[in-house]
Amino acid sequence: MLVTLEGLDGSGKTTVWHALGDAYPEAVHTREPTESWYGEAVYRSINEESADPLAELFLYTADHADHLSRVVRPALAEGTLVISDRYSDSRYAYQGATLAGEVDDPMAYVQSIHEPFTRRPDLTFYLDLDPETAAERSGKTNKFEQAAYLDQVRDNYERLIEEDPERFVRVDATQSPEDVSEQILTRLAAEIAD
Repeated sequence: MLVTLEGLDGSGKTTVWHALGDAYPEAVHTREPTESWYGEAVYRSINEESADPLAELFLYTADHADHLSRVVRPALAEGTLVISDRYSDSRYAYQGATLAGEVDDPMAYVQSIHEPFTRRPDLTFYLDLDPETAAERSGKTNKFEQAAYLDQVRDNYERLIEEDPERFVRVDATQSPEDVSEQILTRLAAEIAD
């Protein structure tokens, strides 16, 4: 089973990811961007204000492809639970916002690039938070942590949820980190039991 955590920067995904790591130590706990050299290139682009949006998309895509082949697919083939802090939906939502004005229907464009090779998550927890709070919590340290940009990203997440409502579980990320984690742990345990 592939479980992903999605949401705006500052929504608490990493906190939940750590809680799930404690609850499911036998699972493969991973994240995107990865710590591979592909992921390092992604992190460099995040901190580069003038990074070309299309080039940046392909850095993220390369990191995702490597992540799938090196971590996700082998673990799933062994029957192991995989829990990822960010995954392809982050790309659709974030790069979909970054490419606005660059290509027609940017989110669909990003999805079309991933379609031939990505692995759809079985369950996605979406930590829902308003863009202003997300920007404040994240510290506005890079180009992706600005409220106006995050507003576009949130719209893209809403579109993804509308397109695939069976997969997404919306969680109110304004709750305490403990409450958010507990809600997700309870739901995940129920899903695994089925």
